[in-house]
Amino acid sequence: MPTADQVARGDEGARPPWRGWGRRARRRAEAGRQLVHLSRYAGRPLVATLLSVHVVAGLMPMTFGIGVGLALSSLAGDPDRSAAAGWLAVALVAFVVQQLLAPLQRALSQVVSRRIDSYCIARYTEDAAIRASLPTLERADVADLLNHAEEEFDTWILTPGGATEGALALVARYAQLVSAVTVAAVTAGWPVAVAAATVALVVRRGHSIAFHRWGALIVSFEPVRRRLTYLRELATTTRAAKEIRTLGLLDWLDQRYEDASRDYLDPLWSWRRRVYGVPFLVYAGLGLIATLAAFLLLAGSVGAAGDAPVAEVAIGVQAVAICVRFGQMFPESDMKMVHGRAAWEAILAFERLCREDTDDDGTGRNRVVTTPQRLIALEQVTFGYQPDRPVLRGLDLRLPVGTSTALVGVNGAGKTTLVKLLAGLYQPAGGSVTVDGVDLRRLDPEAWQRTFAVVFQDFVRYEATLRENVAMGSVEHRDDDEGVTAELRRVGLGYLLDELPLGLETPLTRALPGGQDLSGGQWQRVALARALFAVRHGASVLVLDEPTAQLDARGEAEFYDTFLDLTRGVTSLVISHRFSSVRQADRIVVLADGRIEEAGSHDELIASGGRYAGMFAVQARRFADGAATSTPLGGPA
Repeated sequence: MPTADQVARGDEGARPPWRGWGRRARRRAEAGRQLVHLSRYAGRPLVATLLSVHVVAGLMPMTFGIGVGLALSSLAGDPDRSAAAGWLAVALVAFVVQQLLAPLQRALSQVVSRRIDSYCIARYTEDAAIRASLPTLERADVADLLNHAEEEFDTWILTPGGATEGALALVARYAQLVSAVTVAAVTAGWPVAVAAATVALVVRRGHSIAFHRWGALIVSFEPVRRRLTYLRELATTTRAAKEIRTLGLLDWLDQRYEDASRDYLDPLWSWRRRVYGVPFLVYAGLGLIATLAAFLLLAGSVGAAGDAPVAEVAIGVQAVAICVRFGQMFPESDMKMVHGRAAWEAILAFERLCREDTDDDGTGRNRVVTTPQRLIALEQVTFGYQPDRPVLRGLDLRLPVGTSTALVGVNGAGKTTLVKLLAGLYQPAGGSVTVDGVDLRRLDPEAWQRTFAVVFQDFVRYEATLRENVAMGSVEHRDDDEGVTAELRRVGLGYLLDELPLGLETPLTRALPGGQDLSGGQWQRVALARALFAVRHGASVLVLDEPTAQLDARGEAEFYDTFLDLTRGVTSLVISHRFSSVRQADRIVVLADGRIEEAGSHDELIASGGRYAGMFAVQARRFADGAATSTPLGGPA
């Protein structure tokens, strides 16, 4: 597939229109198979009904022309004009039927499109949410594919369903063409019919080639298009509004957006000039020659016949005119087919990447683990986001079931990465993660992850109600208001139930009616309540990654005072930079240089005089110095 840079350099789009016809024919055949496959999800009765309506609608314009032509002929040869009235009635019926069928075509087409799009959305959403591994979702090319599909679905027009709808709409166009060519052959002879058909098919072919070449190129523009979308959303949404205003970034953002727009539009316009330049002139010229030939042949047939019947002349002219109008872009089909098929191709490409990046060998997937019984262990685990830059190097860690472990280390040591490996979100490059001696790769990933209650350092603030934000820890029990309320009180947010205007039903965002946002510390407590709600409903492994990062000193002290109560009965792993906060854990491990360097209780690690003791002393000295120089509120300066 050519890239946008190739287009800008002229490497794509400069080929003569007759080159590559074999490849285009194969691509069109594949497109046809895909659209037939997708049409099944709309339901055969509905598709058959829509096809029938399209055929009837396609025949009506020529029927109208025949009625008008024969009415004119009757007026010339029938003094009482009764036959003319009959043929005018035929024309009137054809006109009325065409007008009545137009909204029916649109309505049925919309139903077809929505049914297919519902299937496609469910399909790629399931892949993204379940089948795709986290490393796959983090790839730039996958982000391009998903962004392209999502943007097309946002329009609800240029979608796979829209492509199928547009392909079915061609039936009406071709029914109209076939009827016009047939009528031209009967009224003006086969030479006129062949010339008229040539006009239609040649010019239509030119448009088709341009659109299909554009369809093969759309996704190559996605990286710069994604950057453009990001900049636009950054400037128009609330997530960065405070910094944009306080830092004065508007002009900078405006310039970045303009530069990204040029990066997107310049190669796009270059491509369009190449495709719609010489090729368009070639096909337009051929179409013009064929049009002149058709009308000259029609005029010749009329002259050769002498007193040619008025009906034949009138009908023949209308048939040729219908053929000439056929060689154009079809707004109900072409754009939908190109963009909709590109969205479908993006979904298929995403599925292929998911399969390629999955290292599942298919063994042991039927086994479901609900609760670890003895030990969770990481054995000689090696992992790196880039193969030549490992984060973890032969790491060994044992988490006995029912115990609490604190994990400490400097920034970038790999603490959060370790959690993701433990949860099965990543697979180690070397070594293994085992549960009661069974390799994690052999366990059902969904069942294993349901045993986890995790508060990540970058937890999500859902724009949903307070109830939903907590109940998402175990969404199957979202109706457990008593449990939601109990966990909110447990983490110190009981007062919110009285302060928020709608209680548990209050949306935690100002973007929704009646909504209210929370402070950073309150959001941290909501995330904790979510994890504890999961434990309440069966999760047996609790992982807290910097669980007090946004709490004030009193809130942090309160949390660790209740730590033993919060983690009682579960296997817990707590990550923290604040060493004074991890003393309550049964065991403390120090992660450094990709390995567990030290392990033991707080007192044991202090006594050993190693890295932990040195880092603890630094923190303790800082706090001691701060206390010595601090002044009570209201005291002398």
